[in-house]
Amino acid sequence: MVDQDNMQDSRKKESFVVQIQFNQNATWQGTLTWIEKKKVQRFRSTLEMLKLMDTAIGSDPDADDEEAVWK
Repeated sequence: MVDQDNMQDSRKKESFVVQIQFNQNATWQGTLTWIEKKKVQRFRSTLEMLKLMDTAIGSDPDADDEEAVWK
């Protein structure tokens, strides 16, 4: 059985600012600011934004999507 309290303490916590600039084709386009690293990245879809967040917190070590990379 997994201890939920210990699991949450070991997770990396990051903060983001999401700026939605457009809403086309049933998805968002805009910029994502990673507060702790002071990085800004444009995204073209909601899925791409979520992938950027996922790579920032390091929860997907097998991520091979070249489009969802912080520059």
